[in-house]
Amino acid sequence: MKKPLSKPDPNRQAKLEAFNRLLTTMDELRENCPWDKKQTLESLRHLTIEETYELLDAILEGDLNEVKKELGDLMLHNVFYARIASEKGVFDIADVMHAICDKLVERHPHIYGDVVADDEETVKANWEKIKLKSGNKSVLEGVPKSLPAMVKAIRIQDKARGVGFDWEKKEQVWEKVEEEMQEFKSEFNAVKPEKIDKEKATAEFGDLLFSLVNYARFINIDPEEALERTNKKFIKRFQYLETESAKDGKQLGEMTLAEMDVYWEKAKRVDIR
Repeated sequence: MKKPLSKPDPNRQAKLEAFNRLLTTMDELRENCPWDKKQTLESLRHLTIEETYELLDAILEGDLNEVKKELGDLMLHNVFYARIASEKGVFDIADVMHAICDKLVERHPHIYGDVVADDEETVKANWEKIKLKSGNKSVLEGVPKSLPAMVKAIRIQDKARGVGFDWEKKEQVWEKVEEEMQEFKSEFNAVKPEKIDKEKATAEFGDLLFSLVNYARFINIDPEEALERTNKKFIKRFQYLETESAKDGKQLGEMTLAEMDVYWEKAKRVDIR
């Protein structure tokens, strides 16, 4: 039984009009702008990736105004792809919208059917089971091959958890982290860098990272976000080091590590994040 909305959206008509305006603008640009007329699905691909990362940056910075702008850019790309496909006679934006709605209805039987799911884990488990019934040969089939490795690890672990293949307690996961760390240390710590088996070392380090990602998931930390926050913090502190040392007439390439450390510690004290 479909669950009714708690209250209607008073701005629905305005939203529809705004989307219609975007479609009209896209049609006008595609027919009249030299640059837009030349674009293909393939030529837009790298731009879409760039826009996606810009959105993620804005979210991480907590800049909601920038989030709005980047969402607009991605929305434009969506209708752009659909416009190109419609020219090929394959599908149009209406087909895209109906397809995603159909998929959402199918995969939410607890909303549009009689299935009971009172918590997030049950919803995710049902989602994976429905996908398998829909023709997917593997639970992991939907993980894009081109995802960055850390994001891919998160998605792989989430999907395995969705069908019950997971640790029961976070303590078990931490034991695995410590086990992988010890294996890596005992195997390579006492070996000179030039004598390390690069292939074996890479495999062991990968196991260690995978187990750390797993533990982060258990304590509700997004490891990708955590690492990116550290990246940003390092960049800001390093740029502080560059700026402040230059004010003192020093150049990085001519400074000792101890001299640079003075500025680094100062950046930490002034809470550069």
